[in-house]
Amino acid sequence: MSRFRRSLLAFALLTGATASAHAANPTMFRDAGCGCCLKWLAQVKASFKAPVTVVNAADMAAVKDKQGVPQALRSCHTVLVGGYVIEGHVPAKEIARLLREKPKGVKGLAVAGMPMGSPGMEHGDHREAYTVMTFGTGGQRVYASYAASSGAHAH
Repeated sequence: MSRFRRSLLAFALLTGATASAHAANPTMFRDAGCGCCLKWLAQVKASFKAPVTVVNAADMAAVKDKQGVPQALRSCHTVLVGGYVIEGHVPAKEIARLLREKPKGVKGLAVAGMPMGSPGMEHGDHREAYTVMTFGTGGQRVYASYAASSGAHAH
């Protein structure tokens, strides 16, 4: 077992998680005070095709540091699934595409911040423009873009 996996396993056991980053069953790390995380999970859990373990983590920065999530791409929750890291409000179809295509050099997908109108952040028909980014050894690249709804302003 590699040093990384031993460290990850120790971290998972410390936080009460029952799965590691490379396990089949996804694990969601979230701040217990954040309600949008569970709204997002309700929309995307079908794309995981497995039960999701939810871990209320006291130190989300440590989780993101451990998983190598770039500072500029961080959001409110982090999910480990199929050997990938999903950061923030990534739409289900992009997660399914990642798990199907398994692109080289990609450690995960991220939607930075908490854009209004992204999955779990709905507010009527208002949607800000947002981008799903890849990150990993291949660098950061645009994976998908979502346009703002009419009348919405991109920030």
